Amino acid sequence: MASQIAKLLKVSSTSSTVKFDTARRALSVSAAVQQKKTLPDRTGKNVVLVDGVRTPFLVSFTDYAKMMPHELARHSLLGLLQKTGIPKEVVDYIVYGTVIQEVKTSNIGREAALAAGFSDRTPAHTVTMACISSNQAITTGVGMIAAGAYDVIVAGGVEFMSDVPIRHSRKMRALLLRLNRAKTPAQRLALLASVRPDFFAPELPAVAEFSSGETMGHSADRLAAAFGASRAEQDEYALRSHTLAARARDAGYFTDLMPVKVEGKDGVVDKDNGIRVSTPEQLQKLKPAFIKPHGSVTAANASFLTDGASACLIMSEAKAKELGLKPKAYLRDFTYVAQDPVDQLLLGPAYGIPKILEKAGLKMSDIDTWEIHEAFAGQILANLKALDSDWFAQNYLGLQTKVGNPDLKKWNAWGGSLSIGHPFAATGVRLAMHTAHRLVREDGQLGLISACAAGGQGVAMLLERHPDAKAE
Repeated sequence: MASQIAKLLKVSSTSSTVKFDTARRALSVSAAVQQKKTLPDRTGKNVVLVDGVRTPFLVSFTDYAKMMPHELARHSLLGLLQKTGIPKEVVDYIVYGTVIQEVKTSNIGREAALAAGFSDRTPAHTVTMACISSNQAITTGVGMIAAGAYDVIVAGGVEFMSDVPIRHSRKMRALLLRLNRAKTPAQRLALLASVRPDFFAPELPAVAEFSSGETMGHSADRLAAAFGASRAEQDEYALRSHTLAARARDAGYFTDLMPVKVEGKDGVVDKDNGIRVSTPEQLQKLKPAFIKPHGSVTAANASFLTDGASACLIMSEAKAKELGLKPKAYLRDFTYVAQDPVDQLLLGPAYGIPKILEKAGLKMSDIDTWEIHEAFAGQILANLKALDSDWFAQNYLGLQTKVGNPDLKKWNAWGGSLSIGHPFAATGVRLAMHTAHRLVREDGQLGLISACAAGGQGVAMLLERHPDAKAE
C-alpha cells in the first residue's frame, strides 16, 4: 500500500490536487481495513485478566502422587502472587474450582488460600461445574466485580486424580454410623454380627454420568460415530495436538507454567509430562478403550487423567491502572449452555459458540484465536462437524443455515487438553491464558474459548487483547 501511494504522489503539476485526494482516500481505506474490531464493555467496569499461572500438568500417579490437592492449589496461588507482584492483602476474594473433592478440604479454595498465607479475613469459596469449573470461577469473579461487591478477585482450579476418595459401601457406612451411636457392648456386638462379606465392597469413583450411568468415553465414541468422525481422523487430530504442543513448549510459549518443588524429588517439576509426539503407525496399533472391539476412541486420542492447578488475577481496568499492573486481556463476554446429557453430552461448543457469536454480533472470521477444550479427538471433530451442518443448525440451533467452520490455523495452535493434559477444574484458566498470550504473539484482537462439561453443559467466552499486553 505504501508503494502504491508513493506512485500516486509522483504526479504532474496539472493533476497534483486530484492525485493527492486519491492518495488520501487510499490511506483512509487502508486504516479502516487494518483497524481491529473491538467489543463493548457489558459490565460497566471493563473487567480485565491481569495474569495467570498454572503448575505443570502431570499424568496422574507421577510426580505429584504423594501430595494433597490443596497443596497443589497453594503452589498456583503463590505462583500468581510471585508473577504479578501484588501483596496478598490486595486480594478481596478467592473463587476456586474443583471436581473430585477431597473430603478433608471440601472448601478447597479456603484451605489453599490459608496454606498460601492469605489473610484469614480474605473470603474464599469453591465452585464445581465439571470440566468448566475454573471458567465458572472466572465468570463468578466477573460478576462480583460488575456488581461492585469486590475489586480484586483470584480465580482458579485444581484437580488431583492421583488420590480420589473411595468410600465404604452404603451398607458398611450405615453400620458404622449405627455402631457409633450404640450405647452398650451388647448393641455393638449385635451390629458387628450383622456384617456380611458384601459390606466390604468399596464404592470406586468413576468418570461417568450419574443421570445415564455411561462413561464419558462411551459417549465420545457414540458421538464420533453419529457425526462420522473416523478413527483415522481422530488419530490425525490427536497427533496434531501433541505436535503443536511440543512445538509451542520448545519455543518457550508456555509462559503461564510455573515450576513446583515436590518434597522428596530432586530439582523442580517444570514441564508438562503428557506431551508425546507419536507416529500414525503407532497410533493405529492401539485398541479401542471403551466400546470394544469396534469403537474408535483410544488411549491416544482421548485426554488422560491429569493432576494440576491454576490461578488467575482479575479486576477492573481502573483498579489495574491504580495498582500499576499491565493486563493481558479484557474479559468481554460469556455464556453457559446445557443440552441432552445422553446423546449430546459433549456438544457444548457446538451450542456455545453460535450463541456467543450471535450475542456479540460477530462472525467466525472475526475470531483471531480459538482455544477449545479437547476432551476427546472425536468430541472435537463432532463439534466441528455439527457447526458445519445445516441439519444440526436447523434442528437444534434454530438457525436457517450452518454456523460454518473456523479457520483451523487459528484453532488450538499450541495444542490442547489431549496433549497438555486436563486437570478438570484447572483447564479453564489455561485456556484463558493461552488465549491472551496467543493474541499478542499472533497479533490478534479477539479470542474465543469454549469447552464441554459433564452433565451435558458447556461454556463460551470472549476475550479481547488489552493494548498494554506484551509477549512474554
